[in-house]
Amino acid sequence: MDSKTELQRARCHTDSLFELVAPETLYERPITARHRLIFYVGHLEAFDWNQLARGVLAKPSFDPAFDNLFEAGIDPPPGQAPQDTAADWPTLEAVRRYVGRARATVDETWNQIPAEMQQMVLEHRWMHAETICYLLHQLDPALKTRPDADPSRAAPTPISQFIRIPAGAARLGQPNGEFGWDNEFPAHMQSVPSFEIGKHKVTNAEYLRFVEAGGQAPLFWRERDSSWSLRRMFDEVPLPLDAPVYATHQQADAYARWADAALPTEAQWHRAAYQDDKQAYPWGNAAPNGIHGNFDFADWDPVSVTAHPAGDSPYGVSQMIGNGWEWTSTPFAGFDGFQPSSYYPGYSANFFDDDHYVLKGGSPVTPRKLLRRSFRNWFREDYPYVYSAIRLVRR
Repeated sequence: MDSKTELQRARCHTDSLFELVAPETLYERPITARHRLIFYVGHLEAFDWNQLARGVLAKPSFDPAFDNLFEAGIDPPPGQAPQDTAADWPTLEAVRRYVGRARATVDETWNQIPAEMQQMVLEHRWMHAETICYLLHQLDPALKTRPDADPSRAAPTPISQFIRIPAGAARLGQPNGEFGWDNEFPAHMQSVPSFEIGKHKVTNAEYLRFVEAGGQAPLFWRERDSSWSLRRMFDEVPLPLDAPVYATHQQADAYARWADAALPTEAQWHRAAYQDDKQAYPWGNAAPNGIHGNFDFADWDPVSVTAHPAGDSPYGVSQMIGNGWEWTSTPFAGFDGFQPSSYYPGYSANFFDDDHYVLKGGSPVTPRKLLRRSFRNWFREDYPYVYSAIRLVRR
């Protein structure tokens, strides 16, 4: 698929996410520490316009106020929520006019844009597709229109099992000459002693025992009449015991210590997922598709941890990609030799603060473009809205 076609596909997808709610709902703020949904309607095009038309081609601004208003998202420290009201934001009609004009200019000049910058705005949009899902998930299901979906297939009952990973080298990072964000470079090898890793992600059933012992319940759980249910994107169902639990890093670490285990380091995760430094995905080099895992919007919600065995790693570890990002114990920081991007210098470095941790893998709504082995996700240790799962390691 050429980049212009992919741009149109990505736009159609993010447009369809906003269409899951009524126009007036776009002025809601589903997550207190994030912008209202209307911001994201304008942000995707403002980013493309500011980075490409203005930044690369030096086009004069047709709406400086909107360029600034929709330029950057927020990640405030805990307890510092924004104070704006819905009335402070422009009308949806005005935002859509801005979006249309920005798109037209980007389309007209697309072939003048360097390939690396094209890839940057494409991946930025795809990353925000997942962000939009996190936001929409926190809305009352009654405010959303559920699209048609295929029913989940039955999967074998999970059995707790650890797999021994032999000592060896793990390649982290992206080789020079390939596209990646600044935190993915430079590629390097790390020596990893032998260890054991859970074949499956930690399930709701396993985590429930921790909650019954006094552990903290995740945000996605609801207690009804002394039983637990799961708040999914469009409904609430009895807690699916064979699905992975979605938890914060704090909860994941507490569970791991309770289970006399630990969270994997980023290097351990790579060692378990890839047998050699040339393997593109845990299952091999075949392009990701529906047989390999729950990703790329295959489902809106997690499925059984035993689904998609075709996606197992060479060591037999399941679902390293898809069905929930996996927390590591590695604080988010640059690799040795890190250099901030010249065109987006604050993309990573602003978060090298020991408050954010690396996640690997992908969730049900992670686009396939972001499934490359070098891609690194990160969030605060107490951020509860991410589709983030737990996998345990032992020495």
